[in-house]
Amino acid sequence: MVAKFNAIFVERIPEFKLVGVARGIEEGWTYLNEEAVDLILLDVYMTNENGLDLLMELRRENHPVDVIVVSSANDRGSIQTALRFGAVDYLIKPFEFDRFQDALLRYKQTFQDMKKEAIQQEEVDRLFLTKGNSNKNVPKADLPLPKGITKETYIRVLREINKHSDWFSTNDLVDATGISRVSLRKYLQYLTNSDILLFDVDYQRTGRPLHQYKLTNQGYDYIVSVLKEEK
Repeated sequence: MVAKFNAIFVERIPEFKLVGVARGIEEGWTYLNEEAVDLILLDVYMTNENGLDLLMELRRENHPVDVIVVSSANDRGSIQTALRFGAVDYLIKPFEFDRFQDALLRYKQTFQDMKKEAIQQEEVDRLFLTKGNSNKNVPKADLPLPKGITKETYIRVLREINKHSDWFSTNDLVDATGISRVSLRKYLQYLTNSDILLFDVDYQRTGRPLHQYKLTNQGYDYIVSVLKEEK
């Protein structure tokens, strides 16, 4: 029943496809050998088996599949094992759909970053730094906005940015929001200074610079919290 709910959750998130539901370690290996699997949602408690044994087997075999543990197991030993053997996240049941979605969208962003031949330092920082070290400048969701930034426009900008899992340009936001380039630049500068966005310049064939932006992990968390308050 729990696996069925996880399957329903997965199907609610765009760009994720459920390959199947394995009820044991052997069946899990069958799926891995027959299907192209990028991510496993792994429960610790399986019928007469410990799901973490599969995680350890995967790492011993140097299998590239990633694992998010989704379990009611909240003991220190299980969590330490998951960390040591490379689980990318750990969700303790019961959990809200928002937390589940957050885990998968974070994974999606990391997956896309790791497909690149070369990764910028800012992206490496996002992959390796813990929240405690990487979000010092991120404002709290309930802090007042600086002068010149209105809440209504700010929310419009955040809603549109939240739709982009990869790099986007000022033009992308102008087309989607109808806000002028001059106004958007002010909001994007604030978000960049607050470590909510990464900034990069791409010089096109014409030599003209294209300013690009991308959400940081902590920036994604911030936007989710702000938009949740607006519901």
